[in-house]
Amino acid sequence: MSRLDAWESRTRTALTVLALVFLVAYAAPIVAPDLPQPWRGLSETVQTLIWAVFVVDYGTRLLLAERRWQFVRSHPLDLAAVALPALRPLRLVAALVLLQQQAGHRLRGHVATYVAIATATVITISALAVLDAERGMPEATIESWQDSFWWAFVTVTTVGYGDHYPVTAEGRLFAVALMLCGIALLGIVTASLASWLLEKIADQEEQAQAATKRDMAVLLGELRELRAEVSALRQDRPG
Repeated sequence: MSRLDAWESRTRTALTVLALVFLVAYAAPIVAPDLPQPWRGLSETVQTLIWAVFVVDYGTRLLLAERRWQFVRSHPLDLAAVALPALRPLRLVAALVLLQQQAGHRLRGHVATYVAIATATVITISALAVLDAERGMPEATIESWQDSFWWAFVTVTTVGYGDHYPVTAEGRLFAVALMLCGIALLGIVTASLASWLLEKIADQEEQAQAATKRDMAVLLGELRELRAEVSALRQDRPG
């Protein structure tokens, strides 16, 4: 195990918990715009401290990586989360992606769980980010968390009723990202269903082949017995 793998193995659980805490602290002042100032200040402090931890973690992993440029290219969400404060909630997605990668060969067996978690995470992050960008803007149609979650849900499913839509550049940027995520998730579900059907067909074919082999074995056994009986009758026949 490399030094980078050892570091990620030791810190993975703690960073995932911090990502969840960060998401709660990020969501609190957005969902509750009338949140008292002490709680709002606490939320911002928690976000800043956890973001600092993420920066330290990313820097440490970058130093431990044997091929640093390859590490940067293979961890775009991590870089975006520490470089762009507005995208810091993406660290939760990066943590979930890391957990899925660690699952490896178990991914196909739990694909429904991973898709459900990824979908819920994407919807939550997009709804919060768009509400934060849209609330209070001229001609805004997304002014409450109910509106933002409804918009995020119909957008990620590629339905798009058009009753709520972003009017700011930042909101539309998140909308484009959410649409792409929706298309990707739909592709994952379709591929998983196709894979499941192919496995079922293959299992049935294997069972049919096994049954055919068993029947052939029985027939061959009966033929051997019949040949043995015929040989015995010939030997017993008088010359």
